[in-house]
Amino acid sequence: MYKAEFDKHIQNRSVGNSFIFFGESSFLIDMYTKMMTNIEGSNVLTYYHDEYDFNSAKAHLSQGSLFGDRNILIIKSEKKIPKKELEILFDFCEKNPDNIFVYAYYGSDHKTYNNKKTFAKFKVMSVRFFHPKEYEAQNIIANIAQQKGVKIDKYTISHLLHIHNSDVALAANEIEKFRVYDTEITTKDVDNLVFGLAEINLDDFIKKLLHKKDFREDIQNILEHGEDEIRIISALSAYLTQLYMFNIYIRINGAPNALEILGYPAPKFVVEEKAALSIKIKPSQYLKLHELLLGSELKMKSSNVDKSAILFSTLLKMQKLL
Repeated sequence: MYKAEFDKHIQNRSVGNSFIFFGESSFLIDMYTKMMTNIEGSNVLTYYHDEYDFNSAKAHLSQGSLFGDRNILIIKSEKKIPKKELEILFDFCEKNPDNIFVYAYYGSDHKTYNNKKTFAKFKVMSVRFFHPKEYEAQNIIANIAQQKGVKIDKYTISHLLHIHNSDVALAANEIEKFRVYDTEITTKDVDNLVFGLAEINLDDFIKKLLHKKDFREDIQNILEHGEDEIRIISALSAYLTQLYMFNIYIRINGAPNALEILGYPAPKFVVEEKAALSIKIKPSQYLKLHELLLGSELKMKSSNVDKSAILFSTLLKMQKLL
């Protein structure tokens, strides 16, 4: 199923207790994983990247609780879990409705989980999340702002998203920063308060990176300004996704159209620059670059890792792939 159908299940309180979340949007996968597992007093076991161990996961769901707490298992990985192992874990949730299991798959091979027949004998809810459209991104940020108690109108939210190249994760992080302000956030406030990663500093950095030039001074400057490595990876993924959209559109139609590609008009020089850069990268390279960034982001989300080392290693690997 897709996000809209799953949202209806949430509204109708008809969600199950085992889930597969996958698709193009890591932000939405993370958001819905948290939504389904944020239960006070629960016994949560989370596996990141290559930490997954089937026997431990099985033991976690099979164990009883002396205090009646719910056992929650979360697996976050870009690698596919063997079908037989998933079926056993789903079965534990079928037998015990107090169990909750979320398999957050960040890989790019969606065929298995997009097929309803794959786990037909179980009540598992398999949901594919695409990158949110502009109006969806605005609604997501508006809901986050409401939850955080931040006063901001839809026009300012749209401006914030444009600054960050429609990256919902980056915009959501800015909303968190706005919590300290009692007054309503305006577009002028956004211009003054937001360090526009995707538009100001990161744009020049990405160009150097993709043109295989020395980027070390730029990335060092970005990090020194307090930006998080995961946010940088997310911004890179968003930028590459945008370039790929240009690439596909140009190959089909022969010339770029910013309004149809981005959903809003952009300056001519920006369109020409991104179009020229997009066609220099082959479709197979886009896939490898996205897989690299996805894997690196997942590694960074693991505990006790050197995020800076992973970031620099990833950037160097990107240039080798180009």
